[in-house]
Amino acid sequence: MELLQINLSELFHTETPILELVLRAAILYLGILLLLRLVPRRTGGEMATMDLLFVVLIAEAATHSLGGYSSITEGFIVILTLMVLNYSINFLSYYSPLVEKLVSSPPLLVVKDGKLLRRNMRREFLTEEELMEHLRREGIEDVMDVKAAHVEADGHISFIRGKRSS
Repeated sequence: MELLQINLSELFHTETPILELVLRAAILYLGILLLLRLVPRRTGGEMATMDLLFVVLIAEAATHSLGGYSSITEGFIVILTLMVLNYSINFLSYYSPLVEKLVSSPPLLVVKDGKLLRRNMRREFLTEEELMEHLRREGIEDVMDVKAAHVEADGHISFIRGKRSS
């Protein structure tokens, strides 16, 4: 019965050199991180950019380990490399403001004292209708009731309520 014949040595044997697997994973991780840093914040949706990148690459590496690579070991090497890179970037960004600045976008002000900052909204491709929808979700009826609104690094819009000037 051929269905039950499994060659364990082939299942765990690596054909691609380990350093090449590590280098490929590192280049892919850092390259996609750079590209995602350049796109508008709201593109990532609910997740922070680094979290989105990590999940996508882990899924991709796992997919290859299931069929793209010739062994499970190669998939685990790539996944381990991605995990080490993700942990290292998070660690470095916590202790180094320079690294934090490189991997995370600062909040972008889109409303100041009830006035829309259209130039900043344009940078994030945020329409007035979308902004008003977010205001309504927060229970704010009028933009004049907003002291400040920021598009955060993870794409969420945060609001600081203000008192309407009479």
